[in-house]
Parts: sequence; structure tokens; C-alpha cells
Amino acid sequence: MRSGELRVFVNEKPVSVTRGATVRDAVEVFDRELAGLLVSGAAHATDGVGRPVDASDPVGEGGAIFRVVVTARQGPPRLSKDLLRRWPKAELHVHLDGCLRPQTMLDLARSQGIRLPADTPEALARALSVQGSRSLEEYLAKYEITLSVMQTAQALERIAYEFVVDAAAENVRYVEVRYSPALHRPALTLTEAVEAPLRGLGRAAAETGTKTGLVVCGIRTLPPSVSLELARVAVDYKDAGVVGFDLAGAERGHPAREHRAAFEYAARHGLGCTCHAGEGDGPDSIHQALHDCGAQRIGHGTRLGEDAGLLEAVVERKIPLEMCLISNLHTRTVASLAEHPFKRYLERGVRVTLNTDSRLMDGVSLTDEYFHAHAGLGLGKEALAGVVLNACESAFLPEYEKVALVARVQSELEAL
Repeated sequence: MRSGELRVFVNEKPVSVTRGATVRDAVEVFDRELAGLLVSGAAHATDGVGRPVDASDPVGEGGAIFRVVVTARQGPPRLSKDLLRRWPKAELHVHLDGCLRPQTMLDLARSQGIRLPADTPEALARALSVQGSRSLEEYLAKYEITLSVMQTAQALERIAYEFVVDAAAENVRYVEVRYSPALHRPALTLTEAVEAPLRGLGRAAAETGTKTGLVVCGIRTLPPSVSLELARVAVDYKDAGVVGFDLAGAERGHPAREHRAAFEYAARHGLGCTCHAGEGDGPDSIHQALHDCGAQRIGHGTRLGEDAGLLEAVVERKIPLEMCLISNLHTRTVASLAEHPFKRYLERGVRVTLNTDSRLMDGVSLTDEYFHAHAGLGLGKEALAGVVLNACESAFLPEYEKVALVARVQSELEAL
């Protein structure tokens, strides 16, 4: 194989393509007639684990596996990824320490004297990929690497700024990004660890027009007293860009009810409350988040359907679920995209939203999440537009700002 070429697999056969080639290019090398069917819409492509891919996507790296399926029954996606990228969107569940640009990580590591597992952006992205994770705990271990370069105020400000710029590039009109200031001590005080990303978010919002909100996370594996301390600092910055309080981290064996005081403090002082639950543990974890902690939204909530009564209550109370399709695959919360309960919950009346969780580690954009919901789960244009509006209506914003956001996004969707 010549330098500058990549070997990938199409329908189990190896083909060589130049770097920068698309999936369509790889299929054409394999079989020109099959490529024609892909272009005409008579066939569709998936990756090696069955997730739909857009024919215009780059092949990525050597060893990538693609399958092209010709089937009149399923048919191709009717909404291209390019069209979905142009849609106005909102995102409620994404971790700042999971969204660094690989080149930025290399820059920060160089200036701080930190050793990373790779020395090129492409290799670093591969090293941080969570596709081979076997559990939520193994998935979370990757965050230790990103956090290693996030221990200065300058780094936090830059990362927050670049995150919003990247989100705005795919027409995200509102985004809530979350992180735990406690994970930046002792290098920074809690005050420094909050003010730095707020500066970055504010600067990017002014430049791009994308509205932002910061969600402060308690950590399940840290003492409840730390969560209460974080809730207090979050409230201190309620009028400066902090919009919510969350509880994240390893779920099984670390009950949310132990952090109840932090949620009560945050809610009493007007912050929105959300809680990771039903991802690494069962529906009882969701029950605790709602009934012991008073969460107004649930992060993930994937296992909600295991308790019919709880599902009914979530529908009745219009509790939003911040769902993340690809992250749930990587944490083994679901075995395959086809088995993800997102569509079932939507049809049942749950207020579901689509989110990325971790753009770098999961290798996904918000546009990708919508494309997977369309091509992999069969959600049509109207259903997806409803999911966009669900996110807008579930934002931790004052009512008048929420109404304005919904009106703007709805108008833009209708124009498209």
C-alpha cells in the first residue's frame, strides 16, 4: 500500500483509498454499481457495528469497516447529515471535559509539561476514543486524561470558548455545558474554576450568537459535603451564567439520595436541577433522583422502561430525559443502536432530548446524534423537529427567554 493511502473494509473486502476519502469513495473502489445505488438512495451504509453513516462522511482511519445494504423495505435516510447540520438545535447534556479539541490538548500539554498518550491530533483522538469500553466506569477513566490539561484558568477559558465555537458551527442555538469545579482543585480555587469557563462561554456567545448556560456537577464518588459546597458556589454565580446543578460520576453503589442536601440548596435558590440516573444503574436510581433529590430533568434515563409505574409518572410530570444515543452504546447501557429505547419513549409520550455527552471521547456531534435517530431508529422529520423543540422547552432558562428560544427555533425549522 502506497504512502498516503488507507486500507478499509467494504462488505468484508479490503479496499485502499487516499486519505480524506469519503465512504462513497470507498464503496466506489469496491463496486461502482453499488456506489451508484448508494448515491441514488437504493442502498444505505453502516459502520462495523451497524450504526448508519452518511455517504459523504470521511472514512476516518485505516481499518474502518463499512457495510452497504440494499433493501427496499428500510430504504435510505431521507434527511442527509448536511441538512441536519443546517437545522437549528439545542443541547442540554454535554461535558466540558469531554469536548476538547485534540490540537488544543497538545498545545496545553506542551505548555504545562504534561505527557499525553499520543503526540498528533489524530492519534490522540484514537487514544481517547471510548468505543472499546466495557462499562460506564471504564468509559469515565478517559476523563482523567482530558482533566490533566485543564488545571489552569487559561485552559478552562480556552476550552469553554472553543466548545461554543464548535457547537455554533453546527447551528446549536442554545447549549448547557456541565463540569465539576471540584475536579480542578487544588490547582484552582472553586471561584477560579467557575469564573474561567464563564469567561470563555461569554466571549464565544458574544461572537457566535449561541446562548450558553453552565451546569455545575457534584460527583457521586466524592463526599456529599463537597456536593453541598459546589451547590453553594453554583448559586453564587446564578446571575453570571450558571443555570443548573447536576450529580455525575459512577452510578452503581453511589446513591443520589446521599447528596440530597446539595439539590435542596440549589433548588431553594432558583437553580435548575438535573441528575445522571438510569445509565449505570437501574430505575431505582431514577426514582432517587426524582423523589429524593427533586431533579427536574434526568441525565440519560435509559433504563426508565424497566419500571412501568415510574415511566408513567415521568410522562405525567413531563420530566425531560437528556438522552445520548452513541454514549449509551459505548458505556454498554444498550447493546446496539436498534435496541435503544429513545424512539419507544418518544412514542410513549416522554419528553426526550438528544445530546452528545462527550464529543471527543464518543467521536460524535449533535448533528450525528440526529442522523442516527433518523437513519438508525427511523425517526422522521416531524418527530426530529419535535425533539429539537423538546430541548428548547426543557432549557434551564427564565420563562420569557425560553419562549423566545422556542419561537426562534420553530421559525427557523419552518423556514427549512
